[in-house]
Amino acid sequence: MILCLDVGNTQVYGGVFQGEKLVAQFRRTSELRSSSDELGVFFRTVLRENDVDPRQITELVICCVVPDLLYSLRACAQKYFDIEPLVLRPGVKTGLKIAYRDPKEVGSDRIADAVGALKLFPGRHLIVADFGTATTVCAVRKDRTFLGGNILPGVRLSMEALEMRTAQLPSVEIKPVKTAIGTTTIESIQSGLYWSNVGMIKELVAQISAEAFDHEEPLIIGTGGFVHLFDREKIFDHVVGDLILEGLLEVLRLNR
Repeated sequence: MILCLDVGNTQVYGGVFQGEKLVAQFRRTSELRSSSDELGVFFRTVLRENDVDPRQITELVICCVVPDLLYSLRACAQKYFDIEPLVLRPGVKTGLKIAYRDPKEVGSDRIADAVGALKLFPGRHLIVADFGTATTVCAVRKDRTFLGGNILPGVRLSMEALEMRTAQLPSVEIKPVKTAIGTTTIESIQSGLYWSNVGMIKELVAQISAEAFDHEEPLIIGTGGFVHLFDREKIFDHVVGDLILEGLLEVLRLNR
């Protein structure tokens, strides 16, 4: 079995594959001071709770955008699974051509999303929107060129910024809304968060399609923790909640 870990700024998202089948998923809050032992105990416990014997884990691949956690994660893999993990970083084979001016700047999470999208939807231009702590929108050509894209504050981060940097605006529940006009402060914040993201995706899709794909219609892929917030709007051709895990599995296969 293969353990895939996506370590983000807010959460650790993990999945276990048996062959090509995803048999277990879990999430944990990212904590910068987590020791290798704390992580090891958590991973072994959560695997057992998902009916996976930790001793059956034979390979481990990590995508991490929190450098301070990487040492603990590697030590955890070595001590608790007796595995040297594959860490998605510059130099690892991905099958992508990176068009960034400095390819080393591209976050490993964006690379994993792109690899996963190309694995699942080959032969198509792709726009991948990942709604996490930050929202990322990435353009990928069907010839496997990662063109770049956009990084902007995520839905929760935007809400927390309003709460923290204003004197009278409260924290609100993040949820889909039907109307664009809020009639209370809470409704106004919820409406602003929701419709600004809907409009952002639509506009970026139109602009990227015109700039990168000569108006050849790309597939729009949605993923990330907040992606289902926008299910009603039908702004994605496909929603793949475990896209980054699929990408990590493919990266591992390419580096065997």
